[in-house]
Amino acid sequence: MTAGLSDNWDDAEGYYRARMGEVLDGRYQVMESHGRGVFSTVVKAKDLAQKAGYSEVALKVIRANETMYKAAQLEITVLKKLMDADPENKRHCVRFLRSFEFRDHVFMVFESMHMNLREVIKKYGRDVGLNVHGVRSFATQMLIALRHLKNCGVVHADIKPDNILVNKSHNVIKICDFGSAMFDGDNEITPYLQSRFYRAPEVILGLPYSHPMDLWSIGCCLYELYMGKIAFQGRSNNEMMKKFIEAKGPVPRKLLRRAAFRDNHYNHEGVFSVVEDDPVTRQAIRRLIRDAKPVKELSAVLAAHDKNLGEAERRKVSQLADLLDKIFTFDPEKRITVTHALTHPFIKEGIAAPLP
Repeated sequence: MTAGLSDNWDDAEGYYRARMGEVLDGRYQVMESHGRGVFSTVVKAKDLAQKAGYSEVALKVIRANETMYKAAQLEITVLKKLMDADPENKRHCVRFLRSFEFRDHVFMVFESMHMNLREVIKKYGRDVGLNVHGVRSFATQMLIALRHLKNCGVVHADIKPDNILVNKSHNVIKICDFGSAMFDGDNEITPYLQSRFYRAPEVILGLPYSHPMDLWSIGCCLYELYMGKIAFQGRSNNEMMKKFIEAKGPVPRKLLRRAAFRDNHYNHEGVFSVVEDDPVTRQAIRRLIRDAKPVKELSAVLAAHDKNLGEAERRKVSQLADLLDKIFTFDPEKRITVTHALTHPFIKEGIAAPLP
């Protein structure tokens, strides 16, 4: 009897089916369902324990299976570490309030935010982008969050516009979804970490990775915020490498010598080979690219995006291009660090108040 009832709360894939108006853990009244990912569903709820005023929270409900239960425990450990190190809530990571288990699911309770940056780009900036001052404000907050992660020894490993939340006034952002996060040093070499368009070259090539991979992803987000389109839109890891090379030129040979997955993308002489479909036979063929030069400088791409800017704005765009150039560096050891990024002129110039 009990098993039948508990099964009833879930769908066939182990997702919790939240009912509007139901109260979870004697405290959270479900208001609306907010979509699902591979590991969980998200619901908005009202916290009935908050007597004063009206308090909305976001509940992340982990799918009911053992692998995901274990992953949730790691996520909670990471979140607690990040929250404990930021008691004043100034480090731009979404507030984790508590977790509980209910009807065989792990529930994580977070502050409720308004929308994510993917939705912001869609609504206000598709193919147009946001103005450079807005990008600078968001960039500063993302870098403060990243510095906090680094100080706590945490690698997020899935930074993308969908995982950056914005408040109703659109002036505060917070990084969310630590479901792929790890403590630095726990990293095994795998070519499919991070979402593909935001995946760093060291992950694709099979090199050691750490905090710099998150900075690469942030660079992709900043490009997308300003340009209104995705920076590197490859349909495979191989096509991602092709896009990187078109933007930045050849990968240093020193890196290739250490790359575990070099043979997926390079021949024995170290020449990059694109995997393409033969138009006639539809078979995958390899085409060597011997002369790998950047197609167009980043500064030119960004400058051409909006010709009607005043001098002050043009200067900020040129600084943004310089920052992105330093972020989009193949060698993670030579990539700009988050500390240096926070002192880059794009961020620093024009800030009246000191950074927290």
